[in-house]
Amino acid sequence: MKVLVDGATASLETAAAAAARLLGEARLPLVAGLGTDVEGARAAISLAEKLRGAYDHMHSEILLRDIDVLRQAGQFVTTANETRVRADCVLLIGDDLTSVWPDLAARLNLTSPARFDDYNEPRKVFWLGPGKGEAASVGATEIAAPRSELPSLLAALRAEVAGRKIHKDSPLVRKIVEVAPALKAARFGVMIWSGESIGRLTIEMIHGLLLDLNKETRFSGLPVSSRANAMGVAQASGWMTGFPMRTGFCRGYPEHDIWRFEAGRLVESGEADAALWVSSYGNEAPKWKRHIPLIAIATPGTRFAYPPKIKIEVGTPGIDHDGVEFAQNLGSLASRDAQKPSEAPQAAAVLRLIEENLKKGEGAC
Repeated sequence: MKVLVDGATASLETAAAAAARLLGEARLPLVAGLGTDVEGARAAISLAEKLRGAYDHMHSEILLRDIDVLRQAGQFVTTANETRVRADCVLLIGDDLTSVWPDLAARLNLTSPARFDDYNEPRKVFWLGPGKGEAASVGATEIAAPRSELPSLLAALRAEVAGRKIHKDSPLVRKIVEVAPALKAARFGVMIWSGESIGRLTIEMIHGLLLDLNKETRFSGLPVSSRANAMGVAQASGWMTGFPMRTGFCRGYPEHDIWRFEAGRLVESGEADAALWVSSYGNEAPKWKRHIPLIAIATPGTRFAYPPKIKIEVGTPGIDHDGVEFAQNLGSLASRDAQKPSEAPQAAAVLRLIEENLKKGEGAC
């Protein structure tokens, strides 16, 4: 694993000390990326607090689509296991679900009847707007539709469920409203979606439809979490600060603001004058156009738009070392044993070493 300071090979201790100096001298240091396990998230948030900086996850925009609806309108949610053993009717919404959740088909086993459904009948499974081959992977009836049409089609479906008049001149509308009787007749139904392919208002529409259906039957939702342990980081952030990502400590206490503390905006506006990027799950690099002094804690092979001032290569949770992360299959945090244990440093250990090297006293801001 490489450790570089200004392009030259260095020891981990030297790099950590240099990173501490760079971050400690910044007016507003940013801890971003946060593609790490729960231990790494805790270390990153602790570092941001000591720096009086801000932190954000690379996929916070996607995750916050669900969280924003939760705190404004409430949600009906269930787990993958409950879906597997109880759901007799399932509606999947949007493409890319099997990409974000590769185990979806195997975990949910929708081609077999629900184990705890007394009728033991084949499930009714529909997929609105799937990607190529996705509907077939779960034995679903495919309702092909582009992403741009999903909001209006869900609106038509909700109106049909509620018994309101709608225009059915569009073939797509006629196809989606045919699903309404199956949803209303469900004994335990589930809708599945991901913020990767639909926006906040569409997610709010889904929960409105769930609310309508629950007046007569049982229906719940199963949001598919974002990549790079975004939900695990959000949960760690919640118990440490009371807030999800996009939180700052500039005034000495945590403040959450999805606009003020969005990483890309902080960099492009010039407010953040130094950044630490953490990416231990894949080769994901920041897409910022503005170049600022950058410390990269990332997996080998990660390519950056410009050379980081300090680069420390680390291992991947669940591969190089054990880790705890959010497991979509379980709907909770779970430990993962290392598949191929190596000597690669953990992101959490590097972050703690940087914090130990910070000078005592006030941070930035």
